Amino acid sequence: MGNQESAKKGKGGLVIGIVIGVVIIALLGVIIYLLVTRNSQTKEEPRNVVITQENAERVLGEINEMGNNASVAPGYYTVTMNPTWHFNKDGTSKDASVKNVEANTNDVYFDIVLENDENHVLYKSPVIPRGGKLKDIVFEEKLEPGTYPCVVIYHLIDDQQNTLSTLRVALKVIVE
Repeated sequence: MGNQESAKKGKGGLVIGIVIGVVIIALLGVIIYLLVTRNSQTKEEPRNVVITQENAERVLGEINEMGNNASVAPGYYTVTMNPTWHFNKDGTSKDASVKNVEANTNDVYFDIVLENDENHVLYKSPVIPRGGKLKDIVFEEKLEPGTYPCVVIYHLIDDQQNTLSTLRVALKVIVE
């Protein structure tokens, strides 16, 4: 009779071991699932993405996927400008303009710098209020004819004109 009791105890111990193993595996599965879903939900968007002609459609598509809201979230900015600006030899612009659309939540100003030398500022804009438009832009220095890769650095500002955030957009300047 002793052998039968030992066999029953052995089978009972085996069943308990299997149950504990299954519970541990299930808990690990739940923990992994929670970690993966939390990381995908809190994934931050890349910072300082320069929008170029090559990636403009993709970036605009991603923005459209986020929804066509009536207003832009605070700290964000909808850019309305041409990606290429043409200038005459005398420095006057043919098609350079920037609009701060009504849906934006902040006033804005911008600086235009050379892509390879951000200390070389070509233009400093005045503040553009929401709904305002700046056109007839003239650079502070005359540029020789040619093509210049530049960056427009937008500064979103609060009511006291303190910078809340910045946005960089690639710009091609062509002087004819």
